[in-house]
Amino acid sequence: MKNDMSHDEYEKAANYWKLKDADSVNADTKMLMSEIEAFIDKNDTCALATGFGEFVRCTPIEYTYHDSAFWLFTEGGEKFISLEHNKNVCIAIFDKFSGFGHLKGMQISGTAQIIETFSEQYIKAANFKKLPIEALRKMPEPIHLIKIIPEKIDFLNSDFKKQGLDSRQSIIINK
Repeated sequence: MKNDMSHDEYEKAANYWKLKDADSVNADTKMLMSEIEAFIDKNDTCALATGFGEFVRCTPIEYTYHDSAFWLFTEGGEKFISLEHNKNVCIAIFDKFSGFGHLKGMQISGTAQIIETFSEQYIKAANFKKLPIEALRKMPEPIHLIKIIPEKIDFLNSDFKKQGLDSRQSIIINK
């Protein structure tokens, strides 16, 4: 099959946002983090992308956000194929598309940690999510907990334009 783009064309497309961001009008860090956390808190479901070698997986999954991290309880699944070897992950959270002037969505790059079942962090996260610990202990298979520590957030929010900012804002955190 013939490739529809040259290497240079792929590279140019890949660098689109890097070039555009160089001339962006950026938000104040405190204001941006406030907007980011409000959007994260408004939602509770994300798409978790994992990958290793030729294997990739994108899993829709519920999350909670607290202590500057995402917490995902899960029975298991193929995402663990990748997580065993590659802790780099990406989360996407987005509103339903309703037109180009109303875009809201973000992708969060970070690292995943598998939290030991019934450890102090596990119990704290279960309590935050209001999951009864005794019910979790009675499950025939353990419910796993993935903690994702964000490192970079790209937030596309059309409302930023009303404030004289570029609609896409990026922030590096936890580094």
